[in-house]
Amino acid sequence: MQLKIVILCGGLGTRLSEETTVRPKPMVEIGGKPLLWHIMNIYGFYGYKEFIIALGYKGEVIKEYFLNHYHHQSDLTIDLKTGEVITSNTNFKDWIVHLVDTGIYSMTGGRLDRLKRKLKGECFMLTYGDGVSNVDINKLVEFHKSHGKIATVTAVRPTPRFGGLTLNGNQIITFTEKPQTGEGRINGGFFVFRPEVFEYLSGDNTILEREPLENLAKDGQLMAFKHDGFWQCMDTLRDKQLLEELWESGNPPWKV
Repeated sequence: MQLKIVILCGGLGTRLSEETTVRPKPMVEIGGKPLLWHIMNIYGFYGYKEFIIALGYKGEVIKEYFLNHYHHQSDLTIDLKTGEVITSNTNFKDWIVHLVDTGIYSMTGGRLDRLKRKLKGECFMLTYGDGVSNVDINKLVEFHKSHGKIATVTAVRPTPRFGGLTLNGNQIITFTEKPQTGEGRINGGFFVFRPEVFEYLSGDNTILEREPLENLAKDGQLMAFKHDGFWQCMDTLRDKQLLEELWESGNPPWKV
């Protein structure tokens, strides 16, 4: 059975308030497409077709996007007398998208907890609605299956924001612009979970990244899939501008 993909899209996105006063963060556009579409396309490239979108803040914007997606992506001929609509030149993804209200104020683990019935005791993947990567999804799933533990998280190296300095007193010995070496790995999303993960969740106030993942680690049930390629989240306007610049370059690293 093919794994379903859960995408957490309910957060307030307060650090990107320039964009998120009118829409949820995953609907902020990069290259004319919502970031959510870019994330789904990563999974779609590897043949994954069924998505569960965990809605919260301004979830109606995401619902409207998918409700109108068919017509928005088609050429239309409309008979104004009868109201008949004929579509043509259609080119669609063969995706199934479940849009589930998981509460305005639910935390990340709480949103996942509300999806338990939808996942029906299956293994599944999960990521956040604000980050893109060129992670190889097939290798990620193979790694998860190989170790037999409950959870896998993709461990990435964050893009350094500032130049690095080596000092001797007040004198700069070396200056390295945006150094990559020496950066610790962080949670980059792109999880794979066995259904036992729900035993670590306890309602709407559960923050996935705290007790659940901490306790999975303590129990020896959390494994890291190391990814040294591209990964970028969109937390701030600066991050959005970076992603736009990469898209406009014609060869963004996450494009598949």
